[in-house]
Amino acid sequence: MILKIVKGIWFFSLLIFLAVFFFNYAGLPESITVFEADAPFVMSKEGLFYAFLTLVAIMNMFVFVISRIFPEKDFEFKTWFYGLIITLNIFFIVGINFIGLYNSSEKFDYPRIGNIIYGSLVLIVIWTVSWPVYTLSRKYIFKQTV
Repeated sequence: MILKIVKGIWFFSLLIFLAVFFFNYAGLPESITVFEADAPFVMSKEGLFYAFLTLVAIMNMFVFVISRIFPEKDFEFKTWFYGLIITLNIFFIVGINFIGLYNSSEKFDYPRIGNIIYGSLVLIVIWTVSWPVYTLSRKYIFKQTV
């Protein structure tokens, strides 16, 4: 049952990403600055479009690959993996919003959005670490005695 709920959340996270992506894409200028370090990284609007769509498609395709590789009884791992893809979709949503905001002509205090970006990265790290911790705790803590 929980796997079906997580699948629904994954599907809605993908739909939300697509909606946010297309909304931000419409407002982007022709030349986009992705980040500015020592030298600014600039790419075209179409390049960003295809790069983001390819990256998100590949990441979300793994959901179907994992569901074919692992049997039905391995629903715990599948649930965790769907959650991992959800967290990645959240990061992509935050990332495309930041790129759209950075390239807009609005004045914005950019360090304020840093907490949201780092928060989504921390969410990915926590979710990634949670599976090994869960399997180890299940193996050693909940070990049945004979």
